[in-house]
Amino acid sequence: MSATSASVTRHDWTLAEVKALFEQPFNDLLFQAQTVHRQHFDANRVQVSTLLSIKTGACPEDCKYCPQSGHYNTGLDKEKLMEVQKVLEAAAEAKAIGSTRFCMGAAWKHPSAKDMPYVLKMVEGVKAMGLETCMTLGKLDQEQTKALAAAGLDYYNHNLDTSPEYYGNIITTRTYGERLETLSYVREAGMKICSGGILGMGESLDDRAGLLIQLANLPEHPESVPINMLVKVKGTPLAEEQDVDPFDFIRMLAVARIMMPKSHVRLSAGREQMNEQMQALAFFAGANSIFYGEKLLTTANPQADKDMQLFARLGIKPEERHEHADEVHQAAIEQALIEQRDSKLFYNAAV
Repeated sequence: MSATSASVTRHDWTLAEVKALFEQPFNDLLFQAQTVHRQHFDANRVQVSTLLSIKTGACPEDCKYCPQSGHYNTGLDKEKLMEVQKVLEAAAEAKAIGSTRFCMGAAWKHPSAKDMPYVLKMVEGVKAMGLETCMTLGKLDQEQTKALAAAGLDYYNHNLDTSPEYYGNIITTRTYGERLETLSYVREAGMKICSGGILGMGESLDDRAGLLIQLANLPEHPESVPINMLVKVKGTPLAEEQDVDPFDFIRMLAVARIMMPKSHVRLSAGREQMNEQMQALAFFAGANSIFYGEKLLTTANPQADKDMQLFARLGIKPEERHEHADEVHQAAIEQALIEQRDSKLFYNAAV
């Protein structure tokens, strides 16, 4: 398959086609992915996001990879929902270090009616700062999805994790169909989708291909596709899984880029374990989005200054957003903080 034909946006990928991509010689695959990438993106720009855990631990889901699951003893401190003010302060700090998107994650099966007003205020406040907004809150119903859209949420993250066939080996407390339903609600409400998966959970090549097929064959491709490498945490059932071969991980990024040519492919969890050479290969394979900062929810992430040093060495710059003047955003930040300070929503939302 030529690079030119592969860059056409498709929604009818077959397992045989995707496996053929994976099985190409490494150099041929990367050349094809880089060619596709350059047709749709500046190859030397990377979108930068910051991720904040707004509610940590005690999740009722049994995802075998997750230290936040209440089913496993990982020594993780359990925290209540953060105060709105603290979330807004963290968002202002993220903007100051160069992030253009602020992602907020809560360890829930689904958000409760009690917590939704506080979540909506977080979205409104972060949006007022001129940042793109993203949340991951678990399963949503249609009413919650519409409320988030009305508050100004740009992206909703809801990963499929793996193929439908392997999914039951990793999670039993939520079905694959429920995940797809939430993505459908998000799209119907007019928001953008952030959805990807995890490598290193004992899955096969067919499962990796199957995950990408599920994402690429959606009616519209996710705007953001995070590809995670399992971060093995003691106490979780997957703590002793074998490491992912670095070249296999790069192949996953390259195939994702070819199948979803207009999506941002995010080099996500597991980046702390990658050396600079592997990260550089990842960008060459078509990854053009990262999380920026010292932590991804509960696991380590390369520090922001290290990322900027690597970007400088590679000649990469953060992707820019079309924004209002800085003074307008500064005024918006100050106004949002004042409004929250005067609101009862400044108190702990879980009390």
